[in-house]
Amino acid sequence: MNQNLARQLEILPLNLSHHLKITVIALAIGVLVGLPLSILIARRPRLRYAVLTVIGVIQTVPSLALLALMVPLLAMLSDLAERTVGTGFSFFGFYPTILALSLYSLLPIVRNAVTGILGVDPTLTEAAKGIGMTPRQTLLRVELPLAAPVIVAGLRTATVWVVGTATLATPIGQRSLGNYIFSGLQTRNRVAVLFGCVAAAVLAVILDVLIGALQKATAERRRALAVASMLALALVFGGGLVAPTLLAHWRGVNRSDQVGIGAKTFTEQYILASLFEQVLLDAGIPARRNESLGSSVGLDALARSEIDVFVDYSGTIWANAMNRSGSADRETVLDEVSTWLSTELGIRTLGRLGFENAYAMAMRRDQAEALGITTIADLARHAPSLKIGGDYEFFERPEWFAIQERYRLDFGREVTYDSTFMYEAAYRGEVDVISAFTTDGRIDTYDLVLLDDPLGAIPPYDALLLLSPEAAERDDIVTALTPLIESIDDQRMRFANSLVDRDEDKKPPYAAASDLRAAIARPTPP
Repeated sequence: MNQNLARQLEILPLNLSHHLKITVIALAIGVLVGLPLSILIARRPRLRYAVLTVIGVIQTVPSLALLALMVPLLAMLSDLAERTVGTGFSFFGFYPTILALSLYSLLPIVRNAVTGILGVDPTLTEAAKGIGMTPRQTLLRVELPLAAPVIVAGLRTATVWVVGTATLATPIGQRSLGNYIFSGLQTRNRVAVLFGCVAAAVLAVILDVLIGALQKATAERRRALAVASMLALALVFGGGLVAPTLLAHWRGVNRSDQVGIGAKTFTEQYILASLFEQVLLDAGIPARRNESLGSSVGLDALARSEIDVFVDYSGTIWANAMNRSGSADRETVLDEVSTWLSTELGIRTLGRLGFENAYAMAMRRDQAEALGITTIADLARHAPSLKIGGDYEFFERPEWFAIQERYRLDFGREVTYDSTFMYEAAYRGEVDVISAFTTDGRIDTYDLVLLDDPLGAIPPYDALLLLSPEAAERDDIVTALTPLIESIDDQRMRFANSLVDRDEDKKPPYAAASDLRAAIARPTPP
């Protein structure tokens, strides 16, 4: 079997079980909240309009944004709980995911339930009253049974929505089938992307068919079909709740004993996370990877010991976390960043890995040579006729503002790309300049040239190996990871990245990490 396909199959039970678990819990909360709320507002027209409007507005918030917004919201609640009762809770991964997915499930559940209840023939409810039924009995014996097909249809829609939206929970630290998609997109692993999409689609279809059978049973009053479909759903949903725990028990894994290794959403981070995992496992230290985290989410999770090991870059912390607008020399940035991490967040900087992955302006070599451009300063006179491409955050980062201010750059057009496609866009002439990362293997693959920054607008971006407050106290972790300090130069990291990013003979991140580790072990020629 193909090695890549075998790897995707290997992690399918883990990703699928976690995906099903968050789907089940979110839907259960949606029903438990949505159905009583529907009954309440069905009787109160003024309240009905307000509630449906609020739920509708929630639905208009992009799903990824809603998931991300839950993190700071729960962070505030956790801090409040810690101040009032002395203990907080995790606001990464599971809890923000469940809250966001539950909110997303409400609209079809509530709207269908209200529609179903209001759609009951008034003569039937009047007849119920005429034979002496109480409002409660009328609701339970007449209205809800007759509205059941419409209510179940709403649950059916909510289920498909939640299954799809759950794939977006990966960046906030929740494992799901989205792990396939996010990592696959960043590493150009089409097998992984397809695997995640197909698995999510199959899961949605299975649940849709089962709930569809329940809908048919309620509409046609077929008790046997209703019982069979509910048993099947109970089996699937129950399996989703217990599967992650059973898998961990079967593997002999206690999550609390594992060292959590965080990784952002690009190739280099996946390789480094695999490298740390290999080193820790060989040292007899159980470890797990939490991949595809957002940058700020990863640093916050490290500060709270939700993860234990993380690589971040001095320039990122300097500009984004410390809000420094200017630049400084490499040692000054490192010293101030390390001090700030320690005093403000309790994070220990174990040291530099040895390479720098900075932002840089990059162009096709032939175009740069034709225009006589070797530095960012040379771009100034050509910029109005050129298009620049950047990743999602670049055009809002302090580095971009500093580049514009110091070099007086005014490009004809700015285009935002996922970094996966940005380099190829430059290669194919879709844009003229891109905000490249200096250790990205695609720079060599597409024969791009990096432009010098003579005015020092871009701060240094040393890759720093960071430890959480709890991990910093463990001598075994420190001892295992210390040999990696200053062991990876720019050339080694770029080559490892190219092993994953290239189109032919590409390797998965864990294989590239093994090659990088072997390169580190080889003595450097004098």
